[in-house]
Amino acid sequence: MEHCDIAIVGGGMVGALAAALLAPTGLSIRVIEAKAPEAFAAEQAPDLRVSALSATSVEMLQQAGAWPHILAMRAWPYQRLEACEWQGFHTQFNAEELGCEYLGYMIENRIIQSGLWQALAQWSNVQLDCPNGLLALQQTGTGAQLTLTGGQQVAARLVLACDGAESLTRQLAGIGVTAWDYAQHCMLIGIEADSLESDTTWQQFTPSGPRAFLPMGPRQGCLVWYDQKARIAALSKLDNAALAEQVKAHFPPRMSKLLVLNKGSFPLRRRHANQYVKGVVVLLGDAAHTINPLAGQGVNLGFKDVARLNELIRQGLEARLDFAAPERLARYQRSRRPDNLLMQSAMDACYHTFSNDFLPLKVLRNLGLKAAEHSGPLKKRVMKYAMGL
Repeated sequence: MEHCDIAIVGGGMVGALAAALLAPTGLSIRVIEAKAPEAFAAEQAPDLRVSALSATSVEMLQQAGAWPHILAMRAWPYQRLEACEWQGFHTQFNAEELGCEYLGYMIENRIIQSGLWQALAQWSNVQLDCPNGLLALQQTGTGAQLTLTGGQQVAARLVLACDGAESLTRQLAGIGVTAWDYAQHCMLIGIEADSLESDTTWQQFTPSGPRAFLPMGPRQGCLVWYDQKARIAALSKLDNAALAEQVKAHFPPRMSKLLVLNKGSFPLRRRHANQYVKGVVVLLGDAAHTINPLAGQGVNLGFKDVARLNELIRQGLEARLDFAAPERLARYQRSRRPDNLLMQSAMDACYHTFSNDFLPLKVLRNLGLKAAEHSGPLKKRVMKYAMGL
């Protein structure tokens, strides 16, 4: 039997951040991950899996020691965020209004993970166990016993489930979820083009779903196309040249000389675990909640989970108390579950408000966007919340 203080199942962005922030405590940490991130090369086109990191998430990566490694690869700051439907009716958020250098960064998920793994390499108390996976889990009176796909038996005082939306750890712990599919799929399209607004991410609402742009450099970006399942399936069958023509026909004319580099799609689903803690198993990130990607808040919510759990574990250690005590883990659930539910509900309300062609509602929502643009202190509060400030 092998032993550790904390077993983290899933070494992606959330799991690796949890390990990096907890490493200075001196606790023995084992990160169990099935697949290492692909090596980075500067000549590679940007991946489709991109996260819009808030200013607070960037600060956490700095604290974890991963930020220099990420910048050595690539990361793209943006200063403005715009939402609109009709021409002339829009809301724009600008970093200058808050006296900030940027609203956030667009970074490929693989690069975030790679940067965190490089930061973890300096800690002798952190073991990156890859490739490996979870096969079975049994909770005991003093922690949990994990059986890994590599055949090892691992005893841990605390288990962090960071293994994504289809979390096997969550299932083995007997934690249920409330879930449903939205009526849409989402297509991601990597592009190269001229006249890109490289400091701005924008989103335009249409009755069939939003269209969005994520800047990834002076001439590169990622387009996001929400639509019905059949429509996305048909678009996915097109070659890059034909897809570029469809983009020109259905996206705002805010770019020129458009080339499609790559594409991918996925269904939109909402999931929320019925509880975040069961015994010594704690859910974080997508294992606990998935959200409509409308505002790009998914990974930021997962990073907030990590920050709160890190704070509670450190408080327990400083007070010489059991860091995995039930009452301490319950405090994590009480603080994070309502906040994540609030963000899920807000994104659902926005999705349903803008996903129809009912004229009176279209008028009201466009007037609302215009009013939000001139709402002063309220607008700043929304900006600060989205940035995690």
